[in-house]
Amino acid sequence: MDEAGHALPLRVYYEDTDFSGFVYHASYLRFMERGRTELLRGLAGDQSDLHREARGLVFVVRKMAIDFRKPAYMDDQLVVRTMTRELRGASMTLAQEVRRGEDILVAADVTVACVRDGRAVRLPDSLRALLTPDQS
Repeated sequence: MDEAGHALPLRVYYEDTDFSGFVYHASYLRFMERGRTELLRGLAGDQSDLHREARGLVFVVRKMAIDFRKPAYMDDQLVVRTMTRELRGASMTLAQEVRRGEDILVAADVTVACVRDGRAVRLPDSLRALLTPDQS
């Protein structure tokens, strides 16, 4: 984590591309999922531990708005940036960017709901405190 959020470096592999040699659009969803997972891991530990300690708490994507700006290619080195945009009672909105150097290739706003037994539940206060952007 830094002032710009969590950064996850990754490399594009052949399996991430389509017949044209560009990264397939659905691969960006996997890249961003990894970014969200590593954000939570960095703040609160493994999601499996959080799931167990919070009696079955899970996170589900509720809504996603994606802007595909530029393509990535096999062997590119990318960084997925994940930042908290908004915290609500049972959900959070995260801003995510997939970058190659200074270029933003994909930008997304992702709303994630906090769920237990199929019902929305309040985001735990301990996690809320960790996700709250530093106001200093």
